[in-house]
Formats: sequence, C-alpha cells, structure tokens
Amino acid sequence: MRITSLIVALVTTALLPVLGQEGVGQEIKHGAKKAGETIKDGVETVGEKTKETAKTVGKKTKETAQTVGEKTKETAQTVGEKTKETGETVARKTKETVEGTGEKTTHSSRNTHRKSTRTSTKAATETEEQASANRDSAPAPSPGGR
Repeated sequence: MRITSLIVALVTTALLPVLGQEGVGQEIKHGAKKAGETIKDGVETVGEKTKETAKTVGKKTKETAQTVGEKTKETAQTVGEKTKETGETVARKTKETVEGTGEKTTHSSRNTHRKSTRTSTKAATETEEQASANRDSAPAPSPGGR
C-alpha cells in the first residue's frame, strides 16, 4: 500500500500542474476570445459610422452640386438678359445717332449748297469785273512791235 500511495501521490503531483495549466490556458483562451469580440464590435461600429458618414457626404455633395447648378443657371440668365439689354441700348443709340446725323447732314448740305451758290455768284461777278477792267485798259505794245 505504501507503493500504491506513493504512486498515487506522484501521479497527483504530476497532474496538479497540468490541471492548473489547463485552467490558466482556459482563462487565456477565454480572455483572447473576449478581446477578439470587443475588437470585432469596434470594427463593426467603425464600419457603420463610416457608412453613415459616406451617405451624409454623398447627400451634401449632391445638394451642393444642385445649388451650384442653380446658381450657374441664374447667372447665365442674368448675363443673357444684360447682354440683350446692352444690345438693345446699342441699337437704339445707333439709330438715334444715325437719325440725328441724317438731320445734321441735311442741314449741312443745304448750308453748303447756299454757301456754294453765293461763292459761285461772287466768283462770276468778280470774273466779269476783271474782264471789263482788262478791256478798259489797253494792252501795252510789245517792244518787238509785232
């Protein structure tokens, strides 16, 4: 019995550390599993937040693009209207200038015609006066006596 007790004591002594290590191993395994689940939960949360953020950014980008499009359209319409107004103003001013110039030209041509007539009459009168003055004065005899 002594030998049997001794064998049982040795086997028990040998098994105790092994059984203890299994408990520590189980604890390590359980801790690692718990840490893995925590990391997994954190990654899922980050994924969900990233997805939500991406949707929000997408919506805001779409809204901004629509606003920019509307503002661009409004600006183009305003520029078009201003261009049309400017064109109409230029056309009106040109027409007024042409009509005003036509009237001035008519008056100028009448005045020029009147002045021209007066000048012609004066010139004709002066030519006649010179001719009669030349007739009155006899030509001087030339020395050659021809």
